[in-house]
Amino acid sequence: MTHSPLVGTVANVARTGVALVATLVLGGCAAGSSDVEPTSFGSSASSVPRLHVEVQETRPHDPTAFTQGFEISDGELVEGTGLEGRSYISATDLDTGVERVRVPLPADMFGEGLTVSGDTVWQLTWKEGVAFARDRDSLAERARVDYEGEGWGLCAQPDRLVMSNGSDTLTFRDPETFDATGSVRVTLDGLPLDQLNELECTDDGALYANVWQTSEIVRIDPATGEVTAVIDASGLLTPEQAAGADVLNGIAAIPGTDRFLITGKLYPVTFDVRFVS
Repeated sequence: MTHSPLVGTVANVARTGVALVATLVLGGCAAGSSDVEPTSFGSSASSVPRLHVEVQETRPHDPTAFTQGFEISDGELVEGTGLEGRSYISATDLDTGVERVRVPLPADMFGEGLTVSGDTVWQLTWKEGVAFARDRDSLAERARVDYEGEGWGLCAQPDRLVMSNGSDTLTFRDPETFDATGSVRVTLDGLPLDQLNELECTDDGALYANVWQTSEIVRIDPATGEVTAVIDASGLLTPEQAAGADVLNGIAAIPGTDRFLITGKLYPVTFDVRFVS
């Protein structure tokens, strides 16, 4: 998600010769970081392609939703939100926008990323070290599994889950037990890239990640950890919309297309986009 009070990305990526986030005082776990201007990164001398978003259409998004997990499954948008006492998971019809089910998290837990794997929805928590295994249809809790460290983003590949924790390391996990099975370090131009937040695994084997407190999304090769594209998603909100919004966070591939839904914490809008050069 977005949590750590110090942003290591500044130290790691600034050496590529680019401006990053100058000062980040509060983690994304707290509302109100919308007054911190998102910044860009990526060296002008980089060989990594830079893409931008091409908006196809917009859809309404609950401006009170502190979005942490965002995924399309069986014609529904499954969304998880954060903040203690306000975290929940919901399933909404993709065509009509009608919410079918919503399940709150315990009041003392801060919801994070989620993903659908078979008939299970896995949902992370930020600092509690607890992953919920939920029934895909009802979203009811089936089990809880403990893990070490923070939980940020989560997505599912055919045979494994991929989890971020705010560092430059992605952890692979068993989709049945949630046990860690391996890891890979993410690099941009050979340098470590951390603050990887909400994740999306796509059918072509790529992995997309929001980079917390920036307007950038990165495409990652999960086999090597190398960033293969940097996507500029800045300027999507009008000044009026941006005034009440927090940071960009939420990527959901639209099945059978080359498009994605993207949104952010407290965003009033979801954008249907293509990533283009």
